Amino acid sequence: MRRKLLFGNWKMNKTRLEAAEFANQGEYLLQLAKKADIDIGVAPTFLSLDVIKHTCPALRLAAQNVHYASKGAFTGEISIPMLQEIGISTVIIGHSERRQYFAETNLTCQKKIDALLENNMCPLYCVGETLDEFEHSITKDVIHEQISVGLANVKPADANKLIIAYEPVWSIGTGKNASKEIAQDICHYIRSLLKDKYGDIADEIQILYGGSVKPENVHDYLLMPDVDGALIGGASLSVDSFRQLIENVH
Repeated sequence: MRRKLLFGNWKMNKTRLEAAEFANQGEYLLQLAKKADIDIGVAPTFLSLDVIKHTCPALRLAAQNVHYASKGAFTGEISIPMLQEIGISTVIIGHSERRQYFAETNLTCQKKIDALLENNMCPLYCVGETLDEFEHSITKDVIHEQISVGLANVKPADANKLIIAYEPVWSIGTGKNASKEIAQDICHYIRSLLKDKYGDIADEIQILYGGSVKPENVHDYLLMPDVDGALIGGASLSVDSFRQLIENVH
């Protein structure tokens, strides 16, 4: 049985001090999550990962990016060994903002996913279509390409380490929401692609929905059978909003 997962992507928000203030309430949020029988986590900036790890060790953490090389002349990048050194085992890969602003491609995502799995880490792989692609009804073609290339080298033995997040680009930070029916349709399609590739292991892989998820709509999304949780932006930044997200899951 797949557990529900709420994961906050803080993007370029919160100083180390602000992250520590949030983490001071982390145990409170974890207790709420335990009562709700769900898992929670956050992806802060690189600078705040160790702060939260120290302040609230039980809170699941993810980095927002990583390089596929273990070291080298890659100014401004962070390596897998650097994350492992501070106990980070999950990394967001292929978020639409990385694709849009920093030239992330399906192929570079593939290299990062391969490197993470080689190091027994968890890639949280984001896929999703732009507004133009959505309006031209090629969402599933886009998703198929992102899954096919990004996961090209992932073996069945490693597939259950994956988390997939469907994030329609047109709904991220726009206030527009894909309906729960759209979310279910695409998450089900993603699972069918994973099933074609990995068989019954696909039933173990968590598939999240992301895109203007708020306390008011999280319940409806998570009612969908193939939506195993949410990757959440702005609504994950405050303790109070995160509390409401947890409370509204059921």
